[in-house]
Amino acid sequence: MLTLHIALPQLLKRMKPSICHYLAKIKLWLMLVIYGGASGAAFAADYATILMYHRFGEDKYPSTNIRIEQFEAHLDMLANGDYHIWPLGKIVDHLQQGLDMPDKTIAITIDDAYLSVFTEARPRLKARNFPYTVFVATQPVDRNQRGYMSWDQIRILQDEGVQIGSQTRSHPHMHQISITDAEDELTISNERFLEEIGQRPKLFAYPYGEYNLDVIEVVKQAGFDAAFGQNSGIAHGYNGFFELPRFAMNEQYGTIDRLQLAIDGLPLKVDQIVPEDVVLDDANNPPNYGFTLAPEIANDRQLRCFNSLYGKLEVNILGPRAEIRLPGPFESGRARINCTMPASDGRWRWFGRPILIPDGQLAILSLAQLTALPRHSDQNCSMIITSNFST
Repeated sequence: MLTLHIALPQLLKRMKPSICHYLAKIKLWLMLVIYGGASGAAFAADYATILMYHRFGEDKYPSTNIRIEQFEAHLDMLANGDYHIWPLGKIVDHLQQGLDMPDKTIAITIDDAYLSVFTEARPRLKARNFPYTVFVATQPVDRNQRGYMSWDQIRILQDEGVQIGSQTRSHPHMHQISITDAEDELTISNERFLEEIGQRPKLFAYPYGEYNLDVIEVVKQAGFDAAFGQNSGIAHGYNGFFELPRFAMNEQYGTIDRLQLAIDGLPLKVDQIVPEDVVLDDANNPPNYGFTLAPEIANDRQLRCFNSLYGKLEVNILGPRAEIRLPGPFESGRARINCTMPASDGRWRWFGRPILIPDGQLAILSLAQLTALPRHSDQNCSMIITSNFST
């Protein structure tokens, strides 16, 4: 190939223009392969990092809030580094169509449509011309609930190019309600979106980052293109588009170091995940947890997995298969298993997955019962936020 590269200029002089045109393309491709191989990810990538925020400058809610100075530091890093801030919908389109993106492509997402999105985040994002997506639960907006945006404000965002996504009607714990109620949550909210902003959202965020296999199927049947959790990791299409991860940012886990770890991250591609469902019952807690590594990383033995309760976990590599064993059961509530693998240039491959452990007495609740539960308490949200490697 090197000989062809050297001889190509002489050959081009003797060829017809049309053939020269194609050979020039071949030369360019060879140059990219030969000289760009060491940093090939800079040319094209099939992954992206998705950041998630909730509140801005609302110090009363530290588990879901990012301080203004933190948020501005985040935006400065994104603006001044070699990052590409894309609309979330564009990223999903590229992933689904198998189209390349630049390395270090980033999406900014915001959950719950709090008023501080409009008053604090909007002007700062607008000043930098950064695209972003806001996921909205329609009921708090319909009720003019204090601390939330109005439909007029949401329409202003939409007119400015902000993508509006769905987060159901009443923001329930979806794995705790019946399939019928879950379907109603999406049907009713989609009708309200159509009435208020003229379209049904194509992207969905699971409330609290909670779901199960039945909920995933309901979301698919409702016509959404993709759905997002609140577990850390790099988004890619290797094992579907309805459990896409996001890095949650808040006061505690919104440091510049953690942001850089997230936005410089690489995907740890796995499939054949066991257990398939993220909701565990007593019979498989602790689970026999495992997955199959993608071919390009199947021979790497540097895989490490962590959990906030047990710390570093036992990992057994059997060919391309990784089996993770926990020393004991998960406690009731939300948990995470995060797995990482070092890559080049100080970057990390990252795969995170939520684990949901219902109380022993948990039954399927009706929406009427669930609406009496607290909407966003620090206790409910405390397990959502992920640290560097452990949760």
